Amino acid sequence: MNSKWRRQGRLSYNLIVTEQLHKHVHVDDLSGRAATRLALSLSLTVLFVALEGAAGWLANSLALLTDAAHNVTDALALALSWIALRLTAQPANSQKTYGYHRAGILAALVNSTTLVLISLGIFYEAYQRLMHPPQVKAAILIGVGGMAMMVNLFTALLIRKGSEADLNLHSAFVHLMGDVASTGGALAAGVVIYFTAWYWLDPLVSVLIGVLILWNAWDILRETVDILLESTPRDVRINALVADILQIKGVLGVHDVHVWSLARNLRTMTAHVLTEDVPLSQGTEIQQQINQIVYQRYNIAHATLQLECVDCDPNALYCGMNGSPPRAKTSVKQE
Repeated sequence: MNSKWRRQGRLSYNLIVTEQLHKHVHVDDLSGRAATRLALSLSLTVLFVALEGAAGWLANSLALLTDAAHNVTDALALALSWIALRLTAQPANSQKTYGYHRAGILAALVNSTTLVLISLGIFYEAYQRLMHPPQVKAAILIGVGGMAMMVNLFTALLIRKGSEADLNLHSAFVHLMGDVASTGGALAAGVVIYFTAWYWLDPLVSVLIGVLILWNAWDILRETVDILLESTPRDVRINALVADILQIKGVLGVHDVHVWSLARNLRTMTAHVLTEDVPLSQGTEIQQQINQIVYQRYNIAHATLQLECVDCDPNALYCGMNGSPPRAKTSVKQE
């Protein structure tokens, strides 16, 4: 019976490993295609920035100039995202034992920060123009706005696939969808100005565009900071995770638990698990069951577990990390 249980445990563990290897190959393939789509999106964006900037200058339209400036940041964002994708594909080594997964997070941090700065600049310029609305050439605003909207929508759809699981791609996708909304607003403002000569609509639309950009940037910025601070993923409840582990036969306690993300779709965990003084083979079975639970229920693919048969405080759920040496521990005596 015990031998059958061990075989089932090994089978479940092997299925997890096989699934992770398959997922790794699949993700690498998606990353390669995403890099190609990013390069195409970058080329189209750079070509269009020059056209839109010149048109905005001729039309004296803040909405078009705002969108052109946003497109400049999009070009930088796409370039950073492309570089980050190439880096994350590199294998781990002795100096980067976790690989380069955080490169995408750093790119997302830079992208979201530039979005915030651009939004602040838009608000300042829009305020100046609301006080003294300049005349706007609505025909140019309509023509270029419509063209910009189509280009931005096409480039956004190019990199949409895979953006749900990768924060780097997601930040670039949000950049581009923000452009779709902003050019749509500029186009609508151009139509109204053409028929009414309400020139104040141009800076007002720019303010609305800036608010939208700022809203999306804040969401990405908050997530990147959480990952860089190695915060627990928001959908993971430590108490529930520990309770699930305690249901496994042979587990007496869990402490010094850490759960964090290397990237949006790559989670890792460490924990100390208290057991009786059991054989090594039985300890391995316990580890395999824990790995299976945290993967299936919490999407944690990399768990490092330290089994202990010692007299420790099971209520010390989190480690202090104050630089002091590990506390002395004594083995549990068997009757």
